[in-house]
Amino acid sequence: MPMRRRVLAAGLAGVFGTALSGRTAQAAPTVPPVRLDQLNLVNLSHVNDPATTNVFPGDPAFELETIATIPADGYYLQFVREGEHTGTHWGAPGHFNTGEPLADDMDPGDLFRPAVKIDVRAKAAANPDYAVTVDDLKAWEKRHGRIPDESVVVLWTGWDAKWGTPAYPNTGADGVLHQPGFSVPAVRWLIDTGRLGRRGGTGTDTFSPDVGTDETYTVSKLVYRRHRISLEILANLKALPTTGAWVLAGGPINRNGAGSTATVFGVLPPGVNAG
Repeated sequence: MPMRRRVLAAGLAGVFGTALSGRTAQAAPTVPPVRLDQLNLVNLSHVNDPATTNVFPGDPAFELETIATIPADGYYLQFVREGEHTGTHWGAPGHFNTGEPLADDMDPGDLFRPAVKIDVRAKAAANPDYAVTVDDLKAWEKRHGRIPDESVVVLWTGWDAKWGTPAYPNTGADGVLHQPGFSVPAVRWLIDTGRLGRRGGTGTDTFSPDVGTDETYTVSKLVYRRHRISLEILANLKALPTTGAWVLAGGPINRNGAGSTATVFGVLPPGVNAG
């Protein structure tokens, strides 16, 4: 096996051995190697289709145009026009905070993080403006254990099932979005206790970690600092386990990018089953 592949395999073995053991990285337990073909991937991304893609108000329209065909040109090619945050995407800290890292300042490890899923579908169904509280997070930890440091904390609000319909933005008569998200105290707690750390973040199946009615984006401004990211408009969250998985965000790295449209995968080590 070439050296680079050996290093990658060893690194993933250490990563997933730690995840499975429930210990922190500092404990450095001895673990058996993990074969890369034993990892299970689940797709957490919507397909980018102009017919179904809900676009955040004010963002450019999403367009796909066929510019070459096999009969005419010998190959098939589309021209894509979209914002960097159209559809499933990840955001870089500089998306909301001047002077913070942009897409090309991020490290690969910033986009590959342990993840936990918090199911708030019932509360979001009862109140589309629901803001997840510190008590919600503490109650989750009583059942599932402490959120690992530098994790991506993913909210499953049920909005992924509304994708492609007017119910997804859920815009009121006043033009305001009504989507659930994190409360400001909850995100401050995640940051202050190290659970988001330097390069964790938040994830959601809605447009943003902010409650839709908060047009100041207070939560986003807190999350998007240092090397923290936000994964947004996630799909298929039913398949993401509550604990034990990692998330991997891909996509083009644009110069001075605010983030990137992305294919986001849930990466499940051996012994961790899809949700």
